Amino acid sequence: MAGGGGSGIVLLVRHHLRRDRVLASVWLLFLVGVCYASAAATPALYTSEADRVRAAEAINASPGVVALYGPIPDVHSLGQLAMTKMTVVYAVLVAVMFLVVVRRHTRTDEETGRAELLAGTALTRQAPLAAALAEAVPLAVVLGLLAALVNIAAGLPVVGSLAFGASWTAVALVATGIALVACQVSASSRTCAAVAGTAFGVLYLLRAVGDTSVGWVGWLSPFGWSTQLHAYSHERWWVLALPVAACVALVAAARWLSSRRDLGAGLVDARPGPEHGSPRLADAMALTWRVHGGALVLWTCALAVMGLVMGAIAPGIGSLLDSPAARQAMQRLGGVGTVQETMLGAMVSVAGVVVTCFALGVVAHGATEERDGRVEQVLATATSRGATLAATVVVATAGVLWLLLVVGIALTVGYGGAGGGLTGTGLTGPGRLVAAALVQAPAVWTVTALAVLLLALRSGWAVLGWALLGLFVALDQVGELLRLPGWTSDLSPYAHTPRMPVEAFAAAPLLLLTLAAAVVLALAGRRFAVRDIG
Repeated sequence: MAGGGGSGIVLLVRHHLRRDRVLASVWLLFLVGVCYASAAATPALYTSEADRVRAAEAINASPGVVALYGPIPDVHSLGQLAMTKMTVVYAVLVAVMFLVVVRRHTRTDEETGRAELLAGTALTRQAPLAAALAEAVPLAVVLGLLAALVNIAAGLPVVGSLAFGASWTAVALVATGIALVACQVSASSRTCAAVAGTAFGVLYLLRAVGDTSVGWVGWLSPFGWSTQLHAYSHERWWVLALPVAACVALVAAARWLSSRRDLGAGLVDARPGPEHGSPRLADAMALTWRVHGGALVLWTCALAVMGLVMGAIAPGIGSLLDSPAARQAMQRLGGVGTVQETMLGAMVSVAGVVVTCFALGVVAHGATEERDGRVEQVLATATSRGATLAATVVVATAGVLWLLLVVGIALTVGYGGAGGGLTGTGLTGPGRLVAAALVQAPAVWTVTALAVLLLALRSGWAVLGWALLGLFVALDQVGELLRLPGWTSDLSPYAHTPRMPVEAFAAAPLLLLTLAAAVVLALAGRRFAVRDIG
């Protein structure tokens, strides 16, 4: 990179693209695949315009649904109905994707010392920020174009599809700017994620307030701009100027903040720890719990809110499924029962997938600790390799069980508080939603075990756990909507989980999944015990 700042940035971008080839591909395939599935499935779910209008009017009539998914400005628009969740909920996943990419090449590289090595070359101080931006912007454009193309391929209008794709690009640009600013403020990658994640949450809340009550508040959020763009119905193209201006302002602020801090530090200094560590952190298990304790608290709060909102929406969901095809599709996701129970079954299935992300994050952090040399330092003590890997496994699996319990309790409270019928005892009463959430654990453990096996084979392979998750979700959830052959869905561990609360509890598949997870973990332990560390 000694050829000058400009050529050095080009080489740095190429290096970033090579590092992100798996991560970015998985995210793109998942987002674009879900987008296509929704666009292709909606015309079959609502076969007449009257069905579509009734469903759209039901969404707009429910403040809870509007707060979660956003409104449908034109109830006659097939595209807006098909992209209801994509416009806002999945736009949050778009924002998270770009946070991960930007943080990886800015704050994380500073934290690991890579940025300091680069600073010793001909690169300028702003080169890492410029390279992260040079990667993120084209990636945002590619995502928007792919989303537009798959919607067009699924039969949605061309102009509206281009506008929808542009809305995802716009969210990605704003998320990139927020991530760059968060990286300057924070002194660690975890704090950076917390700062940016909090910003996304506040912006999502502003959009919800704007869509349900105080309209002008929604204009303060990029998620609100996505709904105000009115894709698929009299598009307001001028709205796209807002995210572009916001991105430019945020990038300028990030550059200014970067020039006023030391390399490797943040504007907000990290609090120094005690001079001597607590005796309670003397073993790998306690240390691992300490490392992930804060994240577990945040996950607990987020899933509790999600469960309360989902549970509160369920009692009024019947009017959204007036179409027989829509009811049939929901039953494939949640089981055969009443509309409310079917919806709750679909919700706990989604919760199982979301909770898997926590477990994969714990495993991925273990790979990062090894790559950065901290595992080697731990192993230099009396700690064994088995204890180190076991600590990661226990935190991931026990954390999964706790988070699913939180989801079940929150669903119960939200559903009951909104007037849902929860009579009887045991699995026929309030406890059935808790049980429905907990039975997701064996499938989540199986996916987690496969990620641990990848970590045991080679630390750099742990990231492929996210690819497995995307594959299994596509096979189980999207495969059902697209009516793929049954054997393809059976490849997913999630497909073998009883669809409670509308289906009866079945112990056999849960025991088989748990046994499979145990076998995979045993193989992982044997491999980790003999391979080179790092």
